[in-house]
Amino acid sequence: MLTIGCHLSSSKGYLAMGKEAVKIDANTFQFFTRNPRGGNAKAIVPSDVEAYLAFAREHGIHQILAHAPYTLNACSADEGLRDFARRTMADDLERMEFTPGNCYNFHPGSHVKQGVETGIRLIAEMLNQILKPEQRTTVLLETMAGKGSEVGSRFEELREILDRVELSHHMGVCLDTCHVWDGGYDIVHHLDEVLDEFDRVIGLNRLKAIHLNDSLNPLGARKDRHAKIGEGHIGADALIRVTNHPALKHLPFYLETPNELEGYQAEIALMRKCYQE
Repeated sequence: MLTIGCHLSSSKGYLAMGKEAVKIDANTFQFFTRNPRGGNAKAIVPSDVEAYLAFAREHGIHQILAHAPYTLNACSADEGLRDFARRTMADDLERMEFTPGNCYNFHPGSHVKQGVETGIRLIAEMLNQILKPEQRTTVLLETMAGKGSEVGSRFEELREILDRVELSHHMGVCLDTCHVWDGGYDIVHHLDEVLDEFDRVIGLNRLKAIHLNDSLNPLGARKDRHAKIGEGHIGADALIRVTNHPALKHLPFYLETPNELEGYQAEIALMRKCYQE
């Protein structure tokens, strides 16, 4: 069974997101833990969470994915910004315990002229400060496109972070199809080779989720501009191959294409139609 969903607004709570997902034939979804530009998180309402968990069991909603705000930069040159990222992510992980067994995804950050190695060290240091042995949430490093001084556009960089995290069994990776394409990994013509490289460098056992996006840019552009499925340089056929690849098809897929709910519904229908059980 294909597990697929899209990014939904968390402003109305968990139950509302679950109902929106079912309405568009999704069986998972992604959401921001708070405003994507930062700020305080909306208070958790235990009754809403309980109602959502019952609804999810009834309607077969699988692993959901929380996304950290874009503004967090764990490897900023500014110590205050690093502290803000640490405090925000620590709070997010506490909140995730209300819906245990799910995943929390974040952009590793930008080293801002400090160098990749310094960026990797700072990201790992933050993770070592906030991860707890008893947590039931898996934290995912997202593959990045490589714009500016982003850390994580190469598989080796993600592996270095994972190697430095003490509680690494709480860690995984989210592969973004637009980002890896923009980063120079040719998933259109050489998907098998890219996955072999991922397995060799990181390990496919670390891959926990996929952001399914087309790209407005050609291979290796390092720009990170998502496109609707079939309207970019990756194309629908290549993304359908991603969802059907034996090494990937068991994973949850999350659409982050520039769409409203109707557009997401059409893309989900296309992927379901082309999925090979």
